[in-house]
Amino acid sequence: MSGSHPAPEGPRPLTTEESRALFHAELEGMPFLVLRDGEGAQVLFRMPPERDQLSVGRRETSDLCLGWDGEVSGLHAELDRVAGEYVLVDDGLSRNGSFVNGERVHGRRRLRDGDMLRFGRTVVLFRSPQAASRATLVAPEVLTAAGLSAQQRKVLIALCRPFKDGNTFAAPATNQQIADELFLTVDTVKLHLRALFDKFEVADLPQNQKRLALVRRALDSGLVSDREL
Repeated sequence: MSGSHPAPEGPRPLTTEESRALFHAELEGMPFLVLRDGEGAQVLFRMPPERDQLSVGRRETSDLCLGWDGEVSGLHAELDRVAGEYVLVDDGLSRNGSFVNGERVHGRRRLRDGDMLRFGRTVVLFRSPQAASRATLVAPEVLTAAGLSAQQRKVLIALCRPFKDGNTFAAPATNQQIADELFLTVDTVKLHLRALFDKFEVADLPQNQKRLALVRRALDSGLVSDREL
């Protein structure tokens, strides 16, 4: 019975090293999966560009092996690439089902950047950075028209400052670092960041992804230049 199974663990804060690895994977631009293994360590699974079908399961021969999860079937699901898009396939392969954003998949389900998948008790984030950039990257003139206040712009630049000189292994500045630089309270920084998340259309991303996505879009759009850092 489903009620007898404990709920999957929720997301946990990223370490600095994990944030850097994640940001580097995003810069590569290729689709990848983010999950935690049986020891709680972050795993980044790059989708091989030469493969159109990937298996997910507990077997050691699975492309994405979830051997630590007893609720995952030997062959649990498949990830198919169709016309450049990824599709989750579970045609009755698994005992406990596959889920996308909390909904059980019956047959096939097209995946979109930021979708949360679940196999057994293992939660997996699907990332497709190129698709996200095409779909939601906001042009500088649109952001200017929307109106960034002078203080919001200062907060944005401070957030991006660790990435000066193309340092892709950096992590975004913390709220406390931004507050110290701009002589603001942490609560004020949080208010400005919430507004920026909305304006850059990253507010709906998982909490641990928002800051990295905001930095990437600010730098990629040219709204924040390296000389300002």
